[in-house]
Order: sequence, then structure tokens, then C-alpha cells
Amino acid sequence: MTRRIILALLVIAACIASDQATKLLAKRYLIPGETISFAADTVRLQSLSEPWRHLVFTVLVGLFLLGLLFYTLFNGALATNHALFLSLVCAGGISNVIDRIAYDGSVVDFLNMGIGPLRTGIFNVADMAITTGAVLLALDALMQPREKPPPS
Repeated sequence: MTRRIILALLVIAACIASDQATKLLAKRYLIPGETISFAADTVRLQSLSEPWRHLVFTVLVGLFLLGLLFYTLFNGALATNHALFLSLVCAGGISNVIDRIAYDGSVVDFLNMGIGPLRTGIFNVADMAITTGAVLLALDALMQPREKPPPS
């Protein structure tokens, strides 16, 4: 259990540090409404011009993440891979809540990817951690062998 807790805390710390560092750079160098394009416009860096300010989302998401964090850290029956996947979700969520607290309810979003007119929404490293953790959980669930129904 201690090994799982250390793994979870290391993943959470690394994701939060990466996300906060990239957001600091985005806040420092990106001008609201301006787009910087890379790789033939496959990746765009840009910031949202209108911040979302919902204290309810900060509080509710924060409480949910606190519960998920305790579940991840202290559920002895949780498999290590599930702890890792949930740690990614916690890390991204916590980092976005840090933004909401620090930046008056807004989150620093600055990444945009796509090819030509087919684009993603604007997101950040924390969103990538959340999405990665959720997709890995879903794939793991789909790959579990199905139980055969008992013979009638």
C-alpha cells in the first residue's frame, strides 16, 4: 500500500508541476485572443478571452477530487494500475482547481490541436492528464474478461 501511495503522489506532483509550469508560460507569453501556430497549424497555443467564474464548480469539483484522492490513496484493494489512472485524473483536476482559486475562477487553457479546420477545443496539460487517466480506466474495463453466466 505504501508503494502505491508513493506512486500516486509522485504522479500527482509531476502532473501538477508540469501543468502549472506550462500555464505560467502561457499567462506570461500569450496575449488573449492571439494564436501561435506550430507544425503546419497542427498545434495552436491560445488563451480563452472570456474567463469562467463559477465558485460552485470550484467547490464541487474540489470536494469530488478530495474524495477521489482519499479513495486512490487509501483503498487497499485498488490495483496499482487503477491507482495510477486515478492519480492522473486527480492530478489534472487538482491543478485546474488550483487555477480556479488563483485566477478568480478561471483556468488557463492554451493548447489547440488539429489539422486544417478540424480542431480540438482549447485545453491544457491538466486536461490531458484527466483525459489520459479516464481513457486508460475505460480501456482497462473494456479489456477485462467477461464472466460467463451460470448454466441454466
